[in-house]
Amino acid sequence: MLTNKEDVIKILQSDERMMEIIKAASSLNLPDWWICAGFVRSKIWDTLHGFHERTETPDVDVIYFDNTNIDENFEKELENKLIRIMPNIPWSVKNEARMHIINNFSPYSSSEDAISKFPETATALGVKLDKDNHLVLTSPCGIDDVINLELKPTPYFLETKELAAIYEERIIKKNWKTIWHKIKVHHIINN
Repeated sequence: MLTNKEDVIKILQSDERMMEIIKAASSLNLPDWWICAGFVRSKIWDTLHGFHERTETPDVDVIYFDNTNIDENFEKELENKLIRIMPNIPWSVKNEARMHIINNFSPYSSSEDAISKFPETATALGVKLDKDNHLVLTSPCGIDDVINLELKPTPYFLETKELAAIYEERIIKKNWKTIWHKIKVHHIINN
């Protein structure tokens, strides 16, 4: 049973493969970096569903925040460094100082600010190693939804009809319920 952040950190720490991936990302020494989204959420939901095999995620999202270099080519160089370290991982590296432009949002102030504006609360999660190599979990929207198997929009995705539509489209596209049958999907009504 998972009841708090410490429980989540323990299940992540107990997964040797996940820790290898986190250590590889840490080796880049990026400013304000996190591995986020499905990498963390899937492990939590796998655990809560009693899966013995890890659900593979389509990518491992490494984000960081550096407004001094928003060159997308640099992100590709970082991905290539990670591929050299762990070639069988589907790495995706993004500088959140640039991503607000792609998403047509107001500029983010940090990686955690960007995570808070992910579409789903259960996906608005990130992990990293701190300077003392301790695993840190960020959850700007809290962890209650993810540990209670609830799929809800983040507050940001309730602000406009367009954002609500993106959230609803992701529910259809990602089809999470076919993998994790116990989750409860909350739809946005009258937005």
